[in-house]
Formats: sequence, C-alpha cells, structure tokens
Amino acid sequence: MIYQISKKKFKFSKIEIQDLLKAWAAISIAFAVLFSGGLEGLSGRSFAFYFLVSSITVGIAFLFHEIGHKIVAQRFGCWAEFRANNFMLILAIFMSFFGFIFIAPGAVIIQGHVTKSRNGKISLTGPLTNIALGSIFLIIVILTTGTIRQVAHYGVMINSWIAIFNLIPLGIFDGIKILRWNKIIYALLVISAIILMAVLPFFTA
Repeated sequence: MIYQISKKKFKFSKIEIQDLLKAWAAISIAFAVLFSGGLEGLSGRSFAFYFLVSSITVGIAFLFHEIGHKIVAQRFGCWAEFRANNFMLILAIFMSFFGFIFIAPGAVIIQGHVTKSRNGKISLTGPLTNIALGSIFLIIVILTTGTIRQVAHYGVMINSWIAIFNLIPLGIFDGIKILRWNKIIYALLVISAIILMAVLPFFTA
C-alpha cells in the first residue's frame, strides 16, 4: 500500500490553542524568574524585561518546536494536537525560584499510521526548527548591538540548548526516534546544535 502526504490545511482546535498559549506563558514566567534572580528580582523591572526576553526566545523556541512536529504529522495524514502538562508547567515555575529549571511543557499527541521513517521525520522537525531559529538569532547577534543583541544572545543559547536536550537518544526524546530512523541525519543534527552553542561566545566576548 502506498501512503501519500496529505495536502489538507493545518488545523488547531480551541483546546490546543489554549494549551499552547498556557505553556508559552508558563515557560516565559519560569525563565523570567530564573534570569531575574528569583524572588529578589520579582520586585524590580528586571522581571518584566526578562519575561519579554523569555517570551521572544524560549517561548518561540518551544512554540515552533511543537508546531513543527504537528505540521509534519498532519502532512502524513495523522491527527496531531499539542496538550500541555499542567503539573510540569507548575513544577517548572516552582523550580525556577531555586535557580534551575526542567522543562517538559507537554507534547504533540499523534494518532494515525506512523512508521519508523515517519516517526523519525516528525521528530526531526523539532530540533531542526530550533537549530534554524538559533542560527537566525546568531546572525542578529553578529549584526546588531545593545538590547537587540542581548535578546538574540539568549535566543541562540536557548534554541541550541533545547535542540541538544531533545536530541538525547533515550526514552521519549526526539533523539532516539531520529537515531532509529537515520543515524547520519541524527549525527548531523547533534553536531550542528553543538557548533551553534560553541560559537556563540566568540561573537559575544
């Protein structure tokens, strides 16, 4: 049997949109608390600044990562919707007051015919999107100065970190699914993400 890529329009349910916005807000709050120094930073303007920075960098990194999974899954004719993990979002905010964060905001739930190849391609989209976003932020770092450059710096750092984290070849991470599908592509993604993070200090020194 031959399976063809669906050309239907991408669809978002009301629940999915709410979950995406909720996760975006929670992640932005968690990183804003972390970047501003915990409880002490909440009373100053630094929290508002870092909330804006987090919304642009971490928020977009998360949003594009998950939507990337969804788009490819729907192209393969699967049902795919993001669902937030409320407990993990609350935990992330709580942990941020102690100076560290573990982010597991939720996942794109997929139903349909998913082969090893399709699963690899669906999983590939998330880290690849973050590497692409990180590269765009790096260009902005190189070409700008001041506040814009500072925001872009966080954009590179966050996107490269999210890509590397999701490429861990264990458990439910994207990495193990990509590795099972194509080892060469997996290696190229890991190398690209590491290079992106490694070159950042050379442009911000």
